[in-house]
Amino acid sequence: MPDQNFTSPPSVMIVGAGIGGLFLGILLERAGIPYAIYERAAAVQTLGAVLSLNVNVFPAMEQLGLYEELLNIGFVSPTANMYNEKMKIIKHMNMGLLEENKIFFRKKVLSTSHPEEGGVAIHCSDNSTYYGDILVGADGTYSGVRQSLYRSLQEKSLLPFSDTQALDIGYLTLVGTTDPMDAGNYPEVKDNFNHFHFVIGNGKPYTWYMFTVPKKKICWGVQCQLAENVAKDMSFRNTAWGSEGNEGMIKDVYNFPTPYGPLGLLIDATPRERISKVFLEEKLFETWHHDRIVLIGDAAHKMSPSHGLGAVNAVLDAIVLANNLYEIGNSASSKNIAAAFQNYKKERYPHVHEHFKASKILAKIMLGQKWSDKLLRKVVLRYLPDSIANKRTIKGSAYRPQCVFLPLAPKRGTCHVLPQKPSKRGSQLAQQ
Repeated sequence: MPDQNFTSPPSVMIVGAGIGGLFLGILLERAGIPYAIYERAAAVQTLGAVLSLNVNVFPAMEQLGLYEELLNIGFVSPTANMYNEKMKIIKHMNMGLLEENKIFFRKKVLSTSHPEEGGVAIHCSDNSTYYGDILVGADGTYSGVRQSLYRSLQEKSLLPFSDTQALDIGYLTLVGTTDPMDAGNYPEVKDNFNHFHFVIGNGKPYTWYMFTVPKKKICWGVQCQLAENVAKDMSFRNTAWGSEGNEGMIKDVYNFPTPYGPLGLLIDATPRERISKVFLEEKLFETWHHDRIVLIGDAAHKMSPSHGLGAVNAVLDAIVLANNLYEIGNSASSKNIAAAFQNYKKERYPHVHEHFKASKILAKIMLGQKWSDKLLRKVVLRYLPDSIANKRTIKGSAYRPQCVFLPLAPKRGTCHVLPQKPSKRGSQLAQQ
């Protein structure tokens, strides 16, 4: 479509129905921006993992009326215990908001294109094609949207060298969530808060954890630190979650000790379809957007899950991108779209970079079994004052962006909060 005479907001195609894509859809629904979500899976799947959210996203959740619902379906995590293999403590430390007819399953994106008449198109494996003004790649670590975009940029010599390199893979993890457990044998499941236990293996490249979740269930996971040659061989994979080879790894870790007894007790209480294996990759991409295509979440920045910040940053991306798309109004010219994407990355990249570095360091502390990792863990856990860690936490909690097109949630707590970036469009509408 030509860049003139626009009378409606830009239509947005979102590829990927993970938390970032779905949350962006919710925000666009509230902002009155037309959208559709395309997901490669045939239906919603249970992978055995959980999501971690924090204060950075709670104000936006409150704006949407989701905060109380989060408290009802989730647990807060007041403490965490870290053990060695002898069980000695080392350290005490809504789909209903989206219109169903706007989510399309079984839509695996193979390529993207820019029609002569304008806009952007996605081409799917079932030979279907969809068109819009803006394409958002929210399709995860091995994003088909990103791969198509990068191929095009590389052909034009516009892709930075760093973005041509494979993701760094350091760990393999097996995760699962049990059925409801007997409170007589597992009394911690009776509490309405989270109990977190983390075990560091002795003389083996493994660490493992378990924590209670609602409905008397226990989520567990095992990480194996990969040798450098193995990690290099795995770095050019193009798939994420899966169940291939689960039984072999289950056999290897079955008798690992936990505060609840052998890990096998939790594994046996977990349906096999709720056990998944995934490689833990890391990479912060430099290219987040070009023309009418933009990336959010793991498609733009894949972090180690050690800090629990992957889902948080996907939601933050969605908030900031939605704010900038709202500013476009009915003027969806290529120039205005490019400006929206640039402002989105300008705000998000510094915060993502800080979270990426923090997650990388914490992965070494919590998961690492190299001598350098062990030394770092010893120094941090034994000698780093809690006051320093607390200061970093307080500083990180100050960034709490909200949706500019919704009434702002009140400030909560006593910590400093960074000021909300005002909406130019909102100010103009208020003056009319």
